[in-house]
Formats: sequence, C-alpha cells, structure tokens
Amino acid sequence: MPEPRPPAPNDIRLRKILDETLVPPHWPEGFVMRRFEPGDAPALHALLTEVFDDGTDGPFEEWWPRVANDPEFDPALCFLVIDAKGRLAAAALCWSRAFVKDLAVHPEARGKGIAEALMWHTFATFRERGAECVDLKTNTVENAAAVRLYERLGMTPVAWEG
Repeated sequence: MPEPRPPAPNDIRLRKILDETLVPPHWPEGFVMRRFEPGDAPALHALLTEVFDDGTDGPFEEWWPRVANDPEFDPALCFLVIDAKGRLAAAALCWSRAFVKDLAVHPEARGKGIAEALMWHTFATFRERGAECVDLKTNTVENAAAVRLYERLGMTPVAWEG
C-alpha cells in the first residue's frame, strides 16, 4: 500500500466512539441503501468524480484496479444509496480498518439526511464487526458542512497517528 500523503493544512482526522450513542439510520423517503456489487464500480467512480472534482482518482481504468486490489477494500463496506429512479444518489466507501475513505452525496440529493443515515449505518456495521471506533479525514475549509455533520454525529478530532 502506498504511503499516505501528508495532511493538508486544514485537514482533520475525526473519530466516532462506537458506544451507546449509536442510533438506527433513517432513510429519506424514496431512497434505499444497498451494498456494492462489482457492476456498480463505474457509477461509483462517476459519483466520486462529480462530488470531489479534484482529479486525484484519475480515469476509471486507473481508479478501479487501485480500489479493487487494495487490501483494505471490502465490497461489504461500500454502501450505496439509490433514489426512486434507480440512480446512485450517495455512497460511503470504507476501508476494513474502520475508516471512511469517501462519503459522497450527489448535489441533487443533498439536504435530505442521506449522509447522516449513511454514517449511522456505517457506525453500526463496524460496531457489529467488533470495531471500537470509526475514523475519517476531511478538510475543515473545503468541507465545512461535512465537519458540522460529523460533529453532530459525535465525532471528535484525534491525532493523525490515530
């Protein structure tokens, strides 16, 4: 696995302790969550590209082998939210070490509580797997709204070393 890049000046690592504060996810009407299937890879890449638009993932032909062959990738830890028209509205791509690698909600699906429901589902899944906490990395300037969500869910800053 390649060395992780050093954090940017406004990056922060957040942690949720998986304790009695967990609540069941509430899925907005018209949206359902399901697990990733191999045929979902192109749609997931397109969503991540649209939401993050930073070019770091590269073209699908480079991104998918990198993800699929990563030792921490487990398809059972990739959660997709599908809208009433069958389109991918959101996704949480997690690594097996109880780390949320990517949380993406399509711009047309934002403001409905999908990200919150995805995070509660993610927390519950990792708790069922025996994890004591879940971590993620975000940027306090570029993702201020996400930071507010994570804090509302009880996530707190921790050192980069974990």
